[in-house]
Amino acid sequence: MSNTSQSLSVQKALDDAPISRYQWKTILLCFLIVATDGLDTAAIGFIAPAIIADWGLSRPQLTPLFISGLIGLTLGAIIFGPLADRLGRKKILIFSVFFFGLMSLLSAFSPNMETLAFLRFLTGIGLGGAMPTAITLTSEFLPARRRSALVTLMFCGFTLGSALGGVLTAQLLHLVNWHGILVLGGVLPLALVIMLSIFLDESPRYRVSKNEPAQNIAAFMGKITGKTYPNTVFHLDEIKTGKSAVTALFQPGLFMVTAVLWLAFFMSFLIIYLFSSWVPTLLGSIGVELSKASWITAAFQIGGTLGAIYLGNLMDKRNPYKVLITSYILGAGFIALIGFSTSNIPLLVLGIFGAGVGISGAQVGFNSLSAILYPTECRATGVSWANAAGRCGAIFGAFAGGTMISWGYEFTTIFKALAFPALITASCILVLYMFSLAKQKRARQGTTMNATPANAS
Repeated sequence: MSNTSQSLSVQKALDDAPISRYQWKTILLCFLIVATDGLDTAAIGFIAPAIIADWGLSRPQLTPLFISGLIGLTLGAIIFGPLADRLGRKKILIFSVFFFGLMSLLSAFSPNMETLAFLRFLTGIGLGGAMPTAITLTSEFLPARRRSALVTLMFCGFTLGSALGGVLTAQLLHLVNWHGILVLGGVLPLALVIMLSIFLDESPRYRVSKNEPAQNIAAFMGKITGKTYPNTVFHLDEIKTGKSAVTALFQPGLFMVTAVLWLAFFMSFLIIYLFSSWVPTLLGSIGVELSKASWITAAFQIGGTLGAIYLGNLMDKRNPYKVLITSYILGAGFIALIGFSTSNIPLLVLGIFGAGVGISGAQVGFNSLSAILYPTECRATGVSWANAAGRCGAIFGAFAGGTMISWGYEFTTIFKALAFPALITASCILVLYMFSLAKQKRARQGTTMNATPANAS
């Protein structure tokens, strides 16, 4: 028996094997994480009118509540991304879910707006760490041929969770008030922590990057693929820089990718969170009842879910950059349509649904794309900090929504203006596509220059 070891790329082993039950388990667990994230994040927008009525507030007075949660989301992404690259994806995921669940539960008992805003800030910190880390972990378990579709499928948990938040609010708000909705948003993730502690596993790429014993990694890869790897040493198909995860984001070749990606996420999240935070209230300003507004707004999340599934599969079959560019352009058109539909409810629902497909659905696919723009050593940081840039856009969107309402801007004007960030996002993805083409060209030139002619002396 030969004791000679062979070296095998982790990604090649994943690419050569069918999708296993082990991988589906990871997808399901991460799906549940982002579903509870989506339910909790969307809950504030849906219960906002009830808080206004309960505490006698004006609509602009809710702005600090929205912004405090988004600041927490931003800070959480900034903090937990580098920690996930240093300590592991699993540990950070479990802690993030526990923390945001506990803070959401406590926020249900807030006696005033100041306390509620502070607890939503703490809830946001946990939420900010959970979502991007779940994206990173899922992407590192999957073969390249199915990565976009399956990461997108996993992330549909967020849009479904958000839609569920709207449905539950419409059905339960009159029974349990807004306090009960927040209790539910805390209890569910705390229960999920138990499942994650038992069933969730660490990323194979992270294990290799941290130089775990070769036999342990081979055994773990065997669980994933169903194959055996005797005398096999696994490696990553990338060059380690040896730099910290944060420093690696700004090294030559990644700096411009990082900058453009941040701008794109900023604009995309601006749209999504203005929808989540203000659309139920804006619909009320044109005479739509709260119960109907919750159902109409849910069309955005439902469109996002269906759009994400369709776009994710399309990204694996076609050029993913072109798919996302087209989607954001169409999304801009549907957003503009909303502004012209104040007196036509079916057309209004169509516009909100189409915006969900084109913007929220595309953002899910964009998350999948962002995960492959960075190497393993800084992937969690890259995805998390892009999400942090997106949260900054969300903060701006929440603030802009409240400001435009306080200034007396009409429903139509707000949605016409909101189409422009979608076009800017499409332009940023076009620039990223050009960067990708340039990188591929340099790689081909490097291969040609390093090749030795067969008849060279």
